[in-house]
Amino acid sequence: MTLKEAQERVDQWIKTYGVRYFSELTNMAVLTEEVGELARIMARKYGDQSFKKGESEDPAEEMADVLWVLICLANQTGVDLTEALEKSFEKKTKRDKTRHINNPKLQ
Repeated sequence: MTLKEAQERVDQWIKTYGVRYFSELTNMAVLTEEVGELARIMARKYGDQSFKKGESEDPAEEMADVLWVLICLANQTGVDLTEALEKSFEKKTKRDKTRHINNPKLQ
């Protein structure tokens, strides 16, 4: 699935099942909540914390939730994620072309 297709599918799902998009501000709060849920799993799985009984240990679901809400926000604000990601690649390549290669911490 391409980013464009994902944006279209989320939009169709919202129109079919979701009644309407939550407000942009609500979705920003939901995005923050989902990132927090992902952070909790990462801290327990790869950090020093341990899982509580019954907690999910799979970050995939939370990553998908983060992506879902980000796509909602992109749709609501008219952002073409494919175009935005292409521009991000260009910016990072121009800015960081040798930065990471020359970073002794990464060697």
